Amino acid sequence: MDDIKKISGSTRVYAIIADPIHHVQTPSAMNQLFAARGDDRVMVPFHVNESELGAVVAGLRGIKNLDGFIVTVPHKTAILELCDSVSDSAKLVGAVNVVRRDEDGSLHGDILDGAGFLAGLRQRGIEPAGMSVYLAGAGGAAKAIAFSLAAAGVSKLTIFNRTASKAVELIQRLSAVFPATEILLGSDDPAGHDLVVNSTSLGLRVDDILPLDVTLLTPSQIVAEIIMQPAITPLLAAATQMGCRIHDGMPMLLCQIELMAAAMATNKNEQNHEYI
Repeated sequence: MDDIKKISGSTRVYAIIADPIHHVQTPSAMNQLFAARGDDRVMVPFHVNESELGAVVAGLRGIKNLDGFIVTVPHKTAILELCDSVSDSAKLVGAVNVVRRDEDGSLHGDILDGAGFLAGLRQRGIEPAGMSVYLAGAGGAAKAIAFSLAAAGVSKLTIFNRTASKAVELIQRLSAVFPATEILLGSDDPAGHDLVVNSTSLGLRVDDILPLDVTLLTPSQIVAEIIMQPAITPLLAAATQMGCRIHDGMPMLLCQIELMAAAMATNKNEQNHEYI
């Protein structure tokens, strides 16, 4: 019984918003961090669909013991317009994944996906500088990861999205900031790249299609996921069969935890993270 978290009226509350919600691992990791620090804080998951996001966020403004919340699939782009202020990085990327609630109910958004993904790669001994990278996806997480990869000095970045117009828009924004980097519109063919990254949500559901043509993978490639549950997605399972080195989504989360906790802290010092 002594190990049970004691929650009282003075406990500071945090949330994570997603749809679906069953796969999220952040509350467990964040609550372990709070416990290790002896903080009287707790994080809980909120299942919110896209049509209800605005109403839910409006309600969160009025919860006075709520210090902030994390935002994940599919809300990272939509939440940008619901914040009162956002970091320079969030403006550049066009997405938010962590929101701080100030005492007056105002909301400040930031984006940490890119920093977390890069840190997770490097933690496992994968340095993207100089690599040719294939990125599947052009949503909120993909945008942050694309900017971080370009800033890290990849030699080439190929972006594939099933809605091609979104990939084209992302490529245009990246090219304006990184004119010296070769940034291309791709297909479902990941061949010829050192690092293959799935930054879509495909793999969360058992009936999802694969995000790319796995038959074209080669053993020399590293295949990375941002999905954390299941740990071995259908893409990673297929990549293993093709002889590729795989990189699961958990390192990205673990490397973001400290940054997220700081961004939502009751200490209201401005958090304005770079995208690298």
